[in-house]
Amino acid sequence: MNAASDHSTMSSGSSVPSIMGRFVRAYLVRHGETAWTLTGQHTGRTDLALTAHGEDEARELAPWLRRLQFTHVWVSPRLRARQTCELAGLGSVSELEPDLEEWDYGDYEGQRSVDICGTRPGWDVWHDGCPGGEKPADVAVRIDRLITRLGTMHGDIAVFSHGQLGAGLAARWIGLPIAEGRHFALHPASMSILGHESGHPNVRVIELWNATPVALSAAARRGAAIA
Repeated sequence: MNAASDHSTMSSGSSVPSIMGRFVRAYLVRHGETAWTLTGQHTGRTDLALTAHGEDEARELAPWLRRLQFTHVWVSPRLRARQTCELAGLGSVSELEPDLEEWDYGDYEGQRSVDICGTRPGWDVWHDGCPGGEKPADVAVRIDRLITRLGTMHGDIAVFSHGQLGAGLAARWIGLPIAEGRHFALHPASMSILGHESGHPNVRVIELWNATPVALSAAARRGAAIA
């Protein structure tokens, strides 16, 4: 079995330990707005800072994150993710995690999908990857390595990352092929929760997806719990 097929068929039933009845839970946060978020340009290794609005978005996450006691805070080394983590109030306890970096878009860095498809009709990053950058199987290896590490941990883990890497993480978390990440849209400065079915430690679930501070505030007014 080759690497791509191996990662595409990983079961969501992998054993995940519980410490004192608490399964590991990953709070996935996408970084706030950047200039290229607005233009739709693929942003991988380019180290863009947050816009002023992006900084405000990150600060708005702080009230929700401070309610939680994280055993670890992981953050992508990219500036936009580190700024989001800092402004959200967790920078002082964060640990850099290279596997959380966004896809390496290679020759397509800074380009928009619509422009790429103009010269390469039918191109899809989730299927074709990027020349000079990463293929979907490469990203799956990084994500599965993260999931394996999470499976050895306990409690709540904050994870600051990026749009397409986060989407791929969600897909792999529940045992789907990496290409299914195309169905998991992530907005800037959104929070999602990757956890486990209550009473079934071998069943990984998505407890919350793509919630922005506005949506979280609305949930709080309705009395809904986010943790």
